[in-house]
Amino acid sequence: MRTKRVLAFSLLLLVVSGCGEETVEGRWYTQSQVDRGKTVFLENCAECHGRSAQGRTSNWREPQADGAYPPPPLNGSAHAWHHSFDMLMRTINQGGAAIGGQMPGFEDQLSEDDKEASIAYFQSQWDQRIYEAWLDRGGL
Repeated sequence: MRTKRVLAFSLLLLVVSGCGEETVEGRWYTQSQVDRGKTVFLENCAECHGRSAQGRTSNWREPQADGAYPPPPLNGSAHAWHHSFDMLMRTINQGGAAIGGQMPGFEDQLSEDDKEASIAYFQSQWDQRIYEAWLDRGGL
């Protein structure tokens, strides 16, 4: 999504010029987004993905009796870091059925800012090595 890249670049320009809030060191998001994202995540995602995005089951790689996969951890210990920002947004919007899960879509329930903030929150749980691997894979 080119819009996201333009937004990220615009944010970088604001930070460099001294306007706006600074991003978390080495990351695309601000601390305000992480703080807002925690609230959004706790209200909409934690029931399935855990309060700290740690997941609720250790066997998230194995389909359940109904054939659907359980919600994976989003804290960097599973595969979320393999997915670009655009793919993460698409999954939030459309849900997880297309990739073998049961997650509902939140396209009409959450604002774009809230969706981005939720990603900022769970990515804030990633250590720097995982975050850099995500960037190297074309995360943004």
